Amino acid sequence: MKNLSIKVFFYIVGLITIALGITLTIKAELGAGAWDAMNVGLTETVGLTVGNWVIIIGAILIVTNALIAKERPDVLAVITILVVGKMIDFWLLTVFESFAVEGFVKQLFILLAGIVIIAIGVSLYLQPKFSLNPIDGFMVALQKRFGFSLTSAKTLTEVFALVLALALGGPIGVGTLVILLCIGPAIQFFDPKARRVMNQMLS
Repeated sequence: MKNLSIKVFFYIVGLITIALGITLTIKAELGAGAWDAMNVGLTETVGLTVGNWVIIIGAILIVTNALIAKERPDVLAVITILVVGKMIDFWLLTVFESFAVEGFVKQLFILLAGIVIIAIGVSLYLQPKFSLNPIDGFMVALQKRFGFSLTSAKTLTEVFALVLALALGGPIGVGTLVILLCIGPAIQFFDPKARRVMNQMLS
């Protein structure tokens, strides 16, 4: 029971941390990640909050992923979209509602801080090996169905979201490129550290 509690703690704290990092990348206003830019674009074009779109798009992806992979829907992935969606709205609309960054250097600092925080969050939430968020599930479903490498599948999903974000007028900019280049290495840096901490807590 103790081990399960520790794993759930890592999972939920990781998701909350991811939401904080995403919020900072949006508030930096240099360009958000492709999926986040798409959700912001939907908010500005259609209405609803960014967090609500995280939940809606995530629910669509859960069904889509199951159809692509020819598997049953990963119902537990609903936890990821509910936590991340609600927490993004909490950070964006409550904690950082009046938070504004002026000047490129400060914007870049906030963007990089957001990337580091996202990477820490991803590293934490991956350790228990529970359900993936639907965006990661989309990548895995493409790999399973079509035999793509994870890198190719990830690229396809990012391009897909990028095209939609551009069509919706989402915040695509230099920050989007920085996120694309930095997020992978940042996760690789923090992942073994998060694994070591969790293993120490479990032992």
